[in-house]
Amino acid sequence: MEVTDQNAVLDEELPNKQRAHFNIFADKRPMWQILALFLIPLMLSNILQSAGQTFNSIFVGRMLGVNALAAISAFFPIFFLLFSFLIGLSSGSTVLIGQTYGARDFHKMKQVTGVTLFMGLALGILAMIVGLIFTDRLLMLLGTPANIMADTINYSRVILIASPLLFVYLIYTTLIRGTGDSTTPFYFLIITTVLGIAFTPLFIRGWLGMPQLGVTSAAVAMIIANTIGLVLMMIYLRRVGNPLAMDWEIIRDLKFDPKIALQIIKIGLPTGLQVIMVSLAEIAVLSFVNRFGSHATAAYGAVNQVVGYVQFPAISIGIAGSIFASQCIGAERNDKLKDVIRSAVGLQYAIVGTLVALCYIFAWNILGWFLTDADTLNKAHGLLMITLWGYLLFGNSAVISGIMRASGAVLWPTLNGIFAIWAIEVPVAYILMQKIGLNGIWIGYPVSFAVVLMLQFTYYTFFWKKRTHKRLV
Repeated sequence: MEVTDQNAVLDEELPNKQRAHFNIFADKRPMWQILALFLIPLMLSNILQSAGQTFNSIFVGRMLGVNALAAISAFFPIFFLLFSFLIGLSSGSTVLIGQTYGARDFHKMKQVTGVTLFMGLALGILAMIVGLIFTDRLLMLLGTPANIMADTINYSRVILIASPLLFVYLIYTTLIRGTGDSTTPFYFLIITTVLGIAFTPLFIRGWLGMPQLGVTSAAVAMIIANTIGLVLMMIYLRRVGNPLAMDWEIIRDLKFDPKIALQIIKIGLPTGLQVIMVSLAEIAVLSFVNRFGSHATAAYGAVNQVVGYVQFPAISIGIAGSIFASQCIGAERNDKLKDVIRSAVGLQYAIVGTLVALCYIFAWNILGWFLTDADTLNKAHGLLMITLWGYLLFGNSAVISGIMRASGAVLWPTLNGIFAIWAIEVPVAYILMQKIGLNGIWIGYPVSFAVVLMLQFTYYTFFWKKRTHKRLV
C-alpha cells in the first residue's frame, strides 16, 4: 500500500471537519501555501502577546506610577530564566507530537501529550517552590532598588503560585501547534489577551466591586484570563473531536515515562540552554552599549522594538518548518520533507526580506515613533542600518536549525548557535567598540548571524542530509 493511501486510511480516525484541516499529505495546495496559512495565526499570536504586555504595562505605569512599573519589570529576568526551561520542554514535545501525528499514531501522540503535561505540571510546581524560597535573594543579587523590593516580591509570589497552571496552558498550545493547527491557540489567545487587558484596570481601581490589588493587579488578571482560556479551549477541543482533546487515555498517561521523557529532554534541554545563552549575551551587549551613555541605551531599546517585528516572523517560520518537517519524518515522506525545506527558506526570504526593505525605507519615520531627540535618533538609525539586513541570515539559520531539530538533531545546531553568540558576537562587539566606537557594537550582530548560518548550513549539508531520519518514539 502506498504511504499516501496509508495516511488516508488512518485519517478516517478523525472527524470530517478535522481531516482537511490537519492532513498536510492530503492537501493538494503547494507546500508554501500550507506553511503561509499556518504562519499567519502564529505571527499574529506573537503580536497579540506583545500587545497584551504593552497594555498592562501602560495601565500599571499610568494608574499606579513608575515605581509600580519598575516593580513588575524587576521580576522579568527571573521569570525569563524559569520560562527558558519551559521553552525547551515545549520544543522537545512539539517534535514528538509532529512525528507521531505525521505517522497518524494517535495512541502514541496521546502518550506524548500525557507525559509532556505531567512534566510541565512538575516543572511548574518546582518553579513555584524554588521561586518562593529564593526569589527575594535573587532580587537582592540583581540589585533591585529597596523602594520597590516589597512590591516586586508580592508580584512575583502571585506569578509563581500560578506557575503550574500557566505552564500547562502554554504547553497545551504548543502541543496543538505540533499537529499543524495554529488557529485554535490563536483564537483562545485572543480571549485571554482581551480578558487580561480588561481585568487589569478593574483590579487596579476596584471597579465593578472588584478588590483593589495594587501592583499585583496585572498578575491576577493574567491568571484569571489564562484559567478561563484553558477551560474554554478544553471544552472546544472536546466538541470538535480534536485528537489532543483531554480524555481518559491522556489522563491515564499523565505520568513519567522514561523513554518519552528522555527524548523530550534530549531535544528540549539544549534548546532551553540556547535561549538562556542568548539572553545572557544580550545583557553583555547592553553593558557595552551603556558605556556610551543613556542616549545610546535609548537607541538600543528603540531599535529592539523595531527589530522584534522582523525577528518574530523569522522565528515563526523556523517553528513552522520544524513542525511540518516533524510530520514528514513521522510519515516517512521524504518527498514532502524536501518541499517543506524549500518552502520554508523561500518564505523566509520573501516575508523577512519584505519587512527588512520596508524598515529600511521608512526607518526615520518608524524610529520617530519612539524617539524625539535628534542625537538619539541618529544613533538608532545608524544601528538599524548596520544590523537590519543580518536578520535575513538569522532567519535562514533559524529555518535550517528548525528542520534539523525535527529529527531530534539538536546538539550541534545548539552548539553552533552558542558558539556564534559567545565566540563571535560578544567578542567582535567588544573589540570593535574599542577601535571604532559605538558602531563597532552593532557590527557584532550581522557578523555572528553570518557565522551561525555558515555553521548550520555546513552541518546540514555534509552530515544531516546524508542520514536516514526516523521517528524517535
